[in-house]
Amino acid sequence: MNENQNTTNIHPAGSVIRWIIFGILSGVIIGAVGAFFGLAVIKATQFRESHAWIIYSLPLIGLIITTIYAKAGNNVHHGTDLVIEAIRNKEAMPPIMAPVIIVSTILTHLAGGSAGREGAALQIGGSLGSTLAKPLKKVLHFTDKDHGRIVMCGMSAAFSSIFGTPLAAVIFPLELSTVGILPYSALLPCTLSSLSAFMTAQWIGMPAERMPLSNVPVFSIQKAGPVMILAILTALISILFCQAIHVLDHYSRQYIKNEYTRTILAGVILIALTLMTGTHEFNGTGANFIEEAVMDPAFKTNWYTFLLKILFTAITISGSFKGGEIVPSFFIGAMFGRFYGPLLGIDPQFAAALGMGCMFCGITNCPLSTLLIMFELFGFEGNMYFILAVAITYLFSGNHSIYHTQIIHHHKAGIEE
Repeated sequence: MNENQNTTNIHPAGSVIRWIIFGILSGVIIGAVGAFFGLAVIKATQFRESHAWIIYSLPLIGLIITTIYAKAGNNVHHGTDLVIEAIRNKEAMPPIMAPVIIVSTILTHLAGGSAGREGAALQIGGSLGSTLAKPLKKVLHFTDKDHGRIVMCGMSAAFSSIFGTPLAAVIFPLELSTVGILPYSALLPCTLSSLSAFMTAQWIGMPAERMPLSNVPVFSIQKAGPVMILAILTALISILFCQAIHVLDHYSRQYIKNEYTRTILAGVILIALTLMTGTHEFNGTGANFIEEAVMDPAFKTNWYTFLLKILFTAITISGSFKGGEIVPSFFIGAMFGRFYGPLLGIDPQFAAALGMGCMFCGITNCPLSTLLIMFELFGFEGNMYFILAVAITYLFSGNHSIYHTQIIHHHKAGIEE
């Protein structure tokens, strides 16, 4: 009898128990790793903010990161796209991916590259989930067909611990790989993994971001109209962001073949842009500016701020620096909403929150995860506006994504192809 047959003959109760065990175990272990990683990124950011000179190390840091990835092998270069393929193809993740992305992301934030943490979270979770499952393979009767759920468990744990949004972390891996199809068989293990990771991270001391809104208007047709317009506009900005990331990366690789030259050039350009703008607002995640845009009534931004963040992030990613695009997308959405929302008659703080959620939905094509993130970050008071904005953004963002390997399984408008 082969291994697959052994798994098939497992009693249903036994199958549930093994996923409960793995969900909790992976949540605790990966949650701890994720928390320490998140704290390290915070420390790196604080060091950069108090030592502005370190931005001049960007070319050198880029060379170090490029060398690390060259030694690690070609597979890990694909990053989050490799994780998505692993879910869909039920494949194991390379163990080397976790330490490589951890070190590279911390270095990117230390030097001032414009990147987030979610790329690292998804890769750390997928890699550690696969690695953790190997010694448990015989005990829990895992087979190759289980790799998809194993990777999703790890992703839920890492995302939950690093972002502090356990509800969204359950659904995000399920939505991510194939838009329109949810593998509900992974719901229980991902739930246990996410909740265990969140509690572990909180115990370690990883802060969970919360930006409760106190100025949400009562839902009405008059107020819903401007929100719909803002959602459509933000969907278009999300397309611009995705295209900027992909086009710049494509052409930089086409015309600058040498990866070391490319990363040095990207580092020099980022330094020049920072000096030209006269601010470090566009370096790192920009998390403090995001919070101010949502929470501070006196916060001011410019009409072009979101465009500069798109430029900084696209150059960072094309230069082989590591991190992710989601937190920069929060910055872009918050600044776009904060400036343009009031022109539509929307409260600026509320518009910043809406912009954040719409950008996340537009670049990831994950509306349920977006809705949960908005609930967790901003509270439930704006629930009707949130779901309206998310639905509009999901439709108008088209088949664009920051992930090359993501598949849109059903046409967003319900058109049969």
